[in-house]
Amino acid sequence: MNNRLRVLRAERQWSQADLALHLDVSRQAVNAIETGKHDPSLPLAFRIARLFQLRIEEIFDDGFQHD
Repeated sequence: MNNRLRVLRAERQWSQADLALHLDVSRQAVNAIETGKHDPSLPLAFRIARLFQLRIEEIFDDGFQHD
């Protein structure tokens, strides 16, 4: 799944470790999500969206074309 997490994090000048602390996950989890190796759980996706004050769809893109 494509996502804007790295860009959003960089805009705030946060390291992966900083973001991990905000989300209560490991730095490795943040890296795996950013690189598309792991999709976040729905509760984690909601926490990410709330943290950045965006909707989930504004951060994550499943690649499915919607009409």
